[in-house]
Amino acid sequence: MKIEPDADLRALTAPYGTPKVARSISQIASSFGGFFFVCVAMYLAYGWFFWLVPALAVVAAGFLVRIFIIQHDCGHGSFFKSRRANSFVGVCCSLVTLAPYASWRRQHAGHHGIWNDLDRRQSGADIYSSCITVAEYEALNRHQRWLYRLGRHPIVSNILLPPFVFILLYRVPFDTAKSWRRERRGVFITDIALVAMVLVLGLLIGFERVAAVQLPIMVIASIIGVWLFSVQHRFEQSYWVRHDEWNFNQAALLGSSHLKLPRPLQWFTGNIGFHHVHHLNPHIPNYRLQECHDANPVMSEAPVLTFWSGLRQGRFALWDEHLRRMVPFRRTSGAA
Repeated sequence: MKIEPDADLRALTAPYGTPKVARSISQIASSFGGFFFVCVAMYLAYGWFFWLVPALAVVAAGFLVRIFIIQHDCGHGSFFKSRRANSFVGVCCSLVTLAPYASWRRQHAGHHGIWNDLDRRQSGADIYSSCITVAEYEALNRHQRWLYRLGRHPIVSNILLPPFVFILLYRVPFDTAKSWRRERRGVFITDIALVAMVLVLGLLIGFERVAAVQLPIMVIASIIGVWLFSVQHRFEQSYWVRHDEWNFNQAALLGSSHLKLPRPLQWFTGNIGFHHVHHLNPHIPNYRLQECHDANPVMSEAPVLTFWSGLRQGRFALWDEHLRRMVPFRRTSGAA
């Protein structure tokens, strides 16, 4: 598959990069409204129908993922035309997603600048969109290979780590440069606001009830969100090249998957399955991604994954520069 490197694909996406205030406000209302409604139902069910709480937690987690997509759009300046409006809504989102807005926004901007460039990979903290090559893995000693494999094992990376990252790791400015003073300050301000919210809720309805409702939601939502991010960047037919071969069009359309989800899941995930379109133009609000995709046939060149095929991508962990695709650990000489 070859995407014309000189084609002005960003120009094709430009008409869709203007947010529509009514749709943005409607999405805020449906996402936050749905989330708070289900949370209230969970609190009410806690005392009488506790068996309903886990089932409702899945629904609430879906709304929380949708709220995170709003925060993601605000971070790109695509949800409203106004920078202040984006910042205000983004910060509000962060108080329920637990991801400090300013810090997360700047970290994520770095991802958009260097993705799929083997010579400009991000730090080791990024285990979901970055990778190492087969040759680099085989050059590690036995202990280093074991640690690398442990961190990328699907159960560890997709089940155990996501809640740890959102609930605990985001409470400190990890992997954040000391010069990023505004972002580091934002982490602690977010923490203070979260402590205040938990204290008020706990004193009003009981800390045990708050934990029984909010923790399952956060655990489920973080697992879903991290899986979405991972499968959109690390999949078998992905695209990684050295810097002298890298070009924007191919990195966007071939290095980001088109994750086709059933309509209800597409709604809850804010159309983020059209991730190739998002990488071509991060200024397109999530509710216009499909519109842009459907209007431009070249978008169909992106690798397509379904929900079920996406679940199988977790085993692809290394980039093979000879085969030009992601491969499992067992395909290496250092597999043992």
